[in-house]
Amino acid sequence: MNETLQVLFSLFIFPGLFGMVALALLADWVDRKVYARVQQRVGPMYTGKAGILQPLADVIKLLSKEDITPGESSKFMFNFLPLAAFAAVMSAALLLPIGFLNAYNSFPGDLLIMLYLLGLPTIVYFLAGWHSHSYFGIFGGVRAVTQLFAYEVPFLLAVLTPALLTGSWQLSEISRLSASHPLYLLAHLLAFTVAILGLQAKLERVPFDIPEAETEIVGGPTTEYSGRKLAVLHLTHELMFVVGSATLASIFLGGFGSGLWQFPLFLVKTFAIIFILSLMRAAAARMRIDQLIEFSWKYLAPMSCLQFLFIIVLKVLEIA
Repeated sequence: MNETLQVLFSLFIFPGLFGMVALALLADWVDRKVYARVQQRVGPMYTGKAGILQPLADVIKLLSKEDITPGESSKFMFNFLPLAAFAAVMSAALLLPIGFLNAYNSFPGDLLIMLYLLGLPTIVYFLAGWHSHSYFGIFGGVRAVTQLFAYEVPFLLAVLTPALLTGSWQLSEISRLSASHPLYLLAHLLAFTVAILGLQAKLERVPFDIPEAETEIVGGPTTEYSGRKLAVLHLTHELMFVVGSATLASIFLGGFGSGLWQFPLFLVKTFAIIFILSLMRAAAARMRIDQLIEFSWKYLAPMSCLQFLFIIVLKVLEIA
């Protein structure tokens, strides 16, 4: 009975549906506060203490808005794609090496499944823009896929480097090794830098918010979405924010420990990465798509390859 309750707790509370949604809304609030403070503003203020309930109020407002499906859109795909993106990210959340699910969801190669699931929303955004039959949506979707080809290879190389050092493609094993070696992050500093930049691009946040540049193409792939579907897409983006940050934390920052310390460590390490991403968003200006491609292949890809070669040398010399 206890085992069943633990599994249900992990599925629905932490790191399950309700827990991850709550953390996603909290991450949105932290992001908006940091962004505002850097710009000498106050950010959300009135809904809840210090505006902490503002992200929840925004989602409730969207859920209450009229849900419109464009007449020329592919109706099934237009309605289905937001749910597909949300399901992909929630499935990725259940692969995090936390909670009581490790005995069931931890398996050799789960890191590859995690990366696959985190890559699906970008494809969904492309399809959503394409099936909306809106010029803004189509241009935004094409930009999203073009951007994917630029950052995805360096990002994958950076994230897979710790797996090479560990000799395992299992998230829990990588997390355990990183927790037992204090200098682990220093050995992967280049990979960590590339992974942070790649995650920012995967989230389509400034300076990589090219697919949904408001001043150019309104909202890109999500321009035609409204009401409940837009609320689901908004939640999906914030879930990606938390799950992506938690994945990098588990790989590079020593995992989340066990027992009573697991949840506090999860919060501290995940929100440390969220804070870095928020500062990056506040400090940078949007790049053009050609600048992003050049930056990815001129700088990020060589940095990832250099880190990969460094780890191979360590393995050959049996230093690590």
